[in-house]
Amino acid sequence: MPKEEKVKKYGMAVDVRKCVGCMSCTISCKMENSIPFGVFRSWVNMTEKGKYPQVKRFFLPRLCNHCEKAPCVQVCPVKATYKREDGLVVIDESRCIGCGYCVVACPYHARFMSPSKKVADKCSFCQHQLDRGGEPACVRNCMGKARIFGDLHDPHSEVSRLIAQNPSQALRPELGTYPQVFYIGADLVQSGVKEGA
Repeated sequence: MPKEEKVKKYGMAVDVRKCVGCMSCTISCKMENSIPFGVFRSWVNMTEKGKYPQVKRFFLPRLCNHCEKAPCVQVCPVKATYKREDGLVVIDESRCIGCGYCVVACPYHARFMSPSKKVADKCSFCQHQLDRGGEPACVRNCMGKARIFGDLHDPHSEVSRLIAQNPSQALRPELGTYPQVFYIGADLVQSGVKEGA
């Protein structure tokens, strides 16, 4: 009998050491997903640290964390936001009633109400591309190759190896949401990047 194939569990590693702050992730996400002006599925926080002339600029790419225990899933009254078997937290737009509970519940400020569709929106890891064997637009177009995406259940995948070989951290681990986006080379507290910015 053939061995049962393990279900994929998608996740992302963001190597902050390689992020150049070019915003190609933000632009490619907007183009790929037809995101209206004024709202973002992917963005980059920037902060400067130090005193003149020793000032350094830090970049922190941001997106939905596709949390293992996603607060947005728990509060959705119509189950429009749900977690797929492969780990993606997605929205069924046909079920969303636009109440905004999920937007308020997200501690990462990664959700918004679509001004054109009047439903909740957020990063989906470009699920339409994944379902065809592709990858998220932000990963495909990252100039610094700072974003690595793949199957966290596969120890040989690039994302798993990168996380295993480098100290990494998730945003706000004290919340117990278990984000599936991991940051490498980012001291998030000392960098001065504030949540919600």
